[in-house]
Amino acid sequence: MKLLRYGPVGQEKPGLRHDDGTIRDLTEIVPDIAGPMLGEAGLAALRALDPDSLPVVPGEPRIGACVGAVGKFICVGLNYADHARETGKAPPEEPILFMKATSAISGPFDDVEIPRGSTKADWEVELGIVIGTRAKYVAEADALAHVAGYCLVNDLSERAFQSERGGQWTKGKSHDTFGPIGPWLVTRDEIADPQDLPIWLEVDGIRRQNGSTRTMIFDVAKLVSYISQFMTLQPGDIIATGTPPGVGLGHKPPIFLKPGQTMRVGIDGLGVQIQRTIEARA
Repeated sequence: MKLLRYGPVGQEKPGLRHDDGTIRDLTEIVPDIAGPMLGEAGLAALRALDPDSLPVVPGEPRIGACVGAVGKFICVGLNYADHARETGKAPPEEPILFMKATSAISGPFDDVEIPRGSTKADWEVELGIVIGTRAKYVAEADALAHVAGYCLVNDLSERAFQSERGGQWTKGKSHDTFGPIGPWLVTRDEIADPQDLPIWLEVDGIRRQNGSTRTMIFDVAKLVSYISQFMTLQPGDIIATGTPPGVGLGHKPPIFLKPGQTMRVGIDGLGVQIQRTIEARA
């Protein structure tokens, strides 16, 4: 299934993307694409529905973030061997973890703000893991059973804030609109192998990132198991699993975002995002 949320910011409703391309309304079935309904029982109930019996959502509504009420937005740094090489850093021996503020979450086609004082705004296409059931001290062999599905993430960053302003990476990762997710949550059963997905990003029509999840250092199962040793993962938590090479910082000379540009972001099977960059709003 491809689950989504549509409507104005803060008023999103649950929906399902039918195979015919229409959005089908789920508001009479579930309150939101969030929390406990992301567990096996909730997803099984949705899977049992006949999509043709659901109301068609008319027009072309705004598509919001594909998961609501996200509790934790966890990111993994330097998780692609080829990306680690382009940064000049050794591949990590254990996953590098940091948090992105949930207030950064936005829709897949919403404008992206370039922060005030920004000099090094950057892009990062990533595979997102959506947790479906509580995970604490989970064995690697059991980890995927706790995954509801996957989504596309653009883990935007301000590199100067991230690396030149002291402290942790979070301040460079958490500006409003720096976490577009979606357009939809694709349930785990529809992704045969999350470690074999082409992943790419374009800026103004130029392909800047072109990779595959095959080059991830720590795979999805490893990440879910590893993170669950340090914190309990709850339904609706999102894990952004790292980015392949081609980020702006990795180019020689580096290339950074400015207002007035357009990004297209994609992972095979998970859809495409499109964002226009604008100056930050108050």
